[in-house]
Amino acid sequence: MPQIIVVNQSGEESSLEAAEGRTLMEVIRDAGFDELLALCGGCCSCATCHVHIAPDFMDKLPEMSEDENDLLDSSDHRNEFSRLSCQVPVTAALEGCKITIAQED
Repeated sequence: MPQIIVVNQSGEESSLEAAEGRTLMEVIRDAGFDELLALCGGCCSCATCHVHIAPDFMDKLPEMSEDENDLLDSSDHRNEFSRLSCQVPVTAALEGCKITIAQED
């Protein structure tokens, strides 16, 4: 089970065990990070699970869909490391990845 580091909106870091086969959104939400709203429950329809992925892990993620890209376009806090955590499956390749919860729009 990969260990990931989650940085909340206040900059505090927490290390979590992330079960493979789940999404980053499920792992972060279920760990009690209330600031990751995930209002649509992982349907890629709201962008309230927006995170920033550590740069050196971006190439280990699946390609971004057009829907995800469109939703992220609506965020003032989008950057080149933005992803919707509901669209990122947990795999062993994420071992040690730092994920920062994006500020709310």
